[in-house]
Amino acid sequence: MRAPSLGRHLAAEQRAFLARDRAGWEDHLARVRAFLGEGLGSAGPDSKVLVLGAGSGLEVPWKLAPPSAVGWDADPWSRLRTFLRHGRWVPWVFQDLTGGLEDLAALAWRTARQPWSGRIRANRAAWRRLAGLAASLDPRCGALRDWLREHRPATVLAANVMGQFGAVAQRLVERAFAGHPPWTQDPEEPDPMDQALDAWTARAVRAFLEVLAGSGAELWLVHDRAVLFEAAAVSLGPTVDPWTAQLRSEGPLEAQDPLCGVDVAGELRERAPDRHLRWLWPVADGRTHVMEAVRVPRPRGSFWTQDPAAFLSHNP
Repeated sequence: MRAPSLGRHLAAEQRAFLARDRAGWEDHLARVRAFLGEGLGSAGPDSKVLVLGAGSGLEVPWKLAPPSAVGWDADPWSRLRTFLRHGRWVPWVFQDLTGGLEDLAALAWRTARQPWSGRIRANRAAWRRLAGLAASLDPRCGALRDWLREHRPATVLAANVMGQFGAVAQRLVERAFAGHPPWTQDPEEPDPMDQALDAWTARAVRAFLEVLAGSGAELWLVHDRAVLFEAAAVSLGPTVDPWTAQLRSEGPLEAQDPLCGVDVAGELRERAPDRHLRWLWPVADGRTHVMEAVRVPRPRGSFWTQDPAAFLSHNP
């Protein structure tokens, strides 16, 4: 038996996302559309623009995009959903941004299932073996690197996709074990599978930022900086680093880091952001996301015109 296709899984994820109650989303949608819309509007009419994690177009104001703008999302229905929402048939790339989710899904499926019957190995040895093998996976964002090298866009937007790498990876692993998730139930016991997925996610996020930093394009990045649980009374103060210093709460907060410790500004090397925004997005079920948006200007002179080979040297 083979693992179900990644595209089918991502299509189901998108359907579930769109089916959520969006009460309380108005402020988030206004902010993210304004930020990404500014990025699209600042590009000239003949500019090459790439929108990563374009999804169904819920957060992307496509009417502001240049005619040649390209969307990227591995959900096979994303382009059609964008057309139905915006009335625009956008050129599209249907590939995994990380370049590693299919490998992770296949590894999880092989580890979790008996090869002769397809039955689940619902035991600790199976998920400990998967945790050990996951360390050998190295998501390098190869398709994205190749596309940027070939098309050389002036502007790249990332529409709330980077913080989803780990969440999608976790659900792919859970699906492989179908009802027997490979996570320990004892919160005091170190969980090797959880640690392995955090490490995989950090590698994917770093590779993604490395490829974007080396592209020479102007970057408009929106992503989940944190997920807060049961955070009804939380607010944000003025934008400062680290992001935890912004939090204002009457009590202790439980938080999760979707970027698994990766510092976005630090990974962009010498390309320092000149815009840095954060806001709160009450998603659902007592979960509030701390959203982060950064703009990174193009370096002086195009990276491509200075030395086309340098991009490859940074991204072997």
